[in-house]
Amino acid sequence: MLDPRREAVPVGAGAPETFARVPADVNNGRVTAAPDPARSSAPTPPRPPATALDPAVAALLKRDAAGLVAAVVQEEGSRDVLMVGWMDDEALHRTLTTGRSTFFSRSRQEHWVKGETSGHRQWVRDVRLDCDGDTLLVTVVQEGAACHTGDHTCFDARPLAALVTAGPADAVAAGAR
Repeated sequence: MLDPRREAVPVGAGAPETFARVPADVNNGRVTAAPDPARSSAPTPPRPPATALDPAVAALLKRDAAGLVAAVVQEEGSRDVLMVGWMDDEALHRTLTTGRSTFFSRSRQEHWVKGETSGHRQWVRDVRLDCDGDTLLVTVVQEGAACHTGDHTCFDARPLAALVTAGPADAVAAGAR
């Protein structure tokens, strides 16, 4: 089993399937290509892979070190938050152009379409980018369960105890101003 604290990075100029394992904390957790001694030693920021994503949209995205953006998926009718997935530029492009939620699997390192194997499809109704550019909100019509466990949402099974305090709506309802 691979050490989860280690990430795969491409090695040399050979085939892209050639990888080396390096500690994840190297280079502040960023995964970058192995250095090429023929090039300058100045660090270069990771670049997203070339895709058909509109360059104007791509320029708005603030990706993590792996080139991904969080995607919060919300059900159109109920407004329930169904799940959170990760998108790279290609997954976002496919989501915007096919009308089906497409994500990038961090564990399998491949794209996947929600419901492709389970039949629990998501039909995209709207996609929005937050003010910071690092999170997408994808509004969908959900067929079947959104969670791989069979729950309606990925947030149904594990509620956490939280202190609930009176907020502005409670104060107005109680007549206080």
